[in-house]
Amino acid sequence: MAATFISFPLKEVLRVFKLLGTVVRNEKLYTQQDIDELVRISRLWIDGKLPQVERELEHVRNPFLRSGVQLVIELNPEQDIMDFLEWRVARLRAREHAEAQLFRVMASFAPAFGMIGTLVGLINMMFLLGGGNMAVIGQQLAIALMTTFYGILLANLIFKPVAVKLERRTEQRIILMRMVMQGISMMCKKRSPSLMRETLKSFVASYEDEIRDPRPAAAAGARGKAGRTGGAADA
Repeated sequence: MAATFISFPLKEVLRVFKLLGTVVRNEKLYTQQDIDELVRISRLWIDGKLPQVERELEHVRNPFLRSGVQLVIELNPEQDIMDFLEWRVARLRAREHAEAQLFRVMASFAPAFGMIGTLVGLINMMFLLGGGNMAVIGQQLAIALMTTFYGILLANLIFKPVAVKLERRTEQRIILMRMVMQGISMMCKKRSPSLMRETLKSFVASYEDEIRDPRPAAAAGARGKAGRTGGAADA
């Protein structure tokens, strides 16, 4: 723990430990609600009902979506809006990557400090060898090895799983933000709300498939490799 406080700013370490609550429970993402709100607001925007758009915007829970729609109704250029939203995505990715990285660093520290504890215990055991009391020597050896055990346990049972969970959480949040960006882009172009709904649903489904199941891509790569091998053999 001391090494972590030395490696990272105190404020950053304290903020990360507050995230442990999100690791225990699954954070709920309101994907369908965001799609419905985007479609509803887009329909009002296409119909030219600006006052209703502004009233609807007050009830939007997602701050990223709210910012994007606000920029649209202020008639900002689409490219400027996309650049701003992309910056928001990059900022979130960088911040949450740093949070997950902190736990990965702790996972690397824990076994090392466990080994240090073991070495200290073994040194202490060496002082007892002259006494010839094997019972005491056995106890000291067990205590020495226990520190390595706890170091490995902390690294693989707590720190690494927390880092993986935070990285998955970031992936899911970025998928949602990308979906919102797609909807904002279509809203700028005044595309059909029905087309927007189907596009956003397909967008989310395709991204989730890429994250959850990498096997189709691996299988496709294997088929491509087999095809190239077969072609070479025929040649």
